[in-house]
Amino acid sequence: FADLADVSIAEDIPVEGEITVPVGSRSPDDDYSTLDEPVRDTIMRDLKAVGKKFVHVMYPKKSSALLRDWDLWGPLVLCVSLALMLQGGSADSKDDGGPQFAEVFVIIWFGAVVITLNSKLLGGTISFFQSLCVLGYCVLPLTVAMLVCRLVLLAGSGTVSFIIRLIVVVAMFGWSTLASTAFLADSQPPNRKALVVYPIFLFYFVISWMILTFTPQ
Repeated sequence: FADLADVSIAEDIPVEGEITVPVGSRSPDDDYSTLDEPVRDTIMRDLKAVGKKFVHVMYPKKSSALLRDWDLWGPLVLCVSLALMLQGGSADSKDDGGPQFAEVFVIIWFGAVVITLNSKLLGGTISFFQSLCVLGYCVLPLTVAMLVCRLVLLAGSGTVSFIIRLIVVVAMFGWSTLASTAFLADSQPPNRKALVVYPIFLFYFVISWMILTFTPQ
């Protein structure tokens, strides 16, 4: 090979042949980007996704859809709605009820974060935001209970009214607890499920107690 070192190729000699890099066939999805779609389509797609998660909560069953496509829009809307309906319930006439909104908001989100951290420390297999998504969406039955209670209180606040509200709140409390455990319990080790379900029970019990003891000004 020593003689090959002295061989040179003139610059004017064309190089024959074709050099190509094989590329796999492109699918139509490769050219699709959400940046190119109209804003209306983006909003409608997100609303449909939130609506599907509401359906999963109202009809709880083992499904990975709520965990796979997690978001915090639904929990945020439910938290704000519940806090607004609870606002001003036990405030004095001189108070505008503003701190109560913050209290409800903080209780819901702080409680969800504590439960999520507890689940992760016990060896949970779902992510932090997936757990927040499930706990937030499962507040939906209690939000419905709060709406029903407010409508019942418009008719009066006697014994019959309290019994109706008690039945509704207890039923929605059970619904929220069962819906959340249906998604979260299977992500825990079998011998630690009780340690995860108990904080969830307390979390929804506190919210239910606030709803049941709510009295308008």
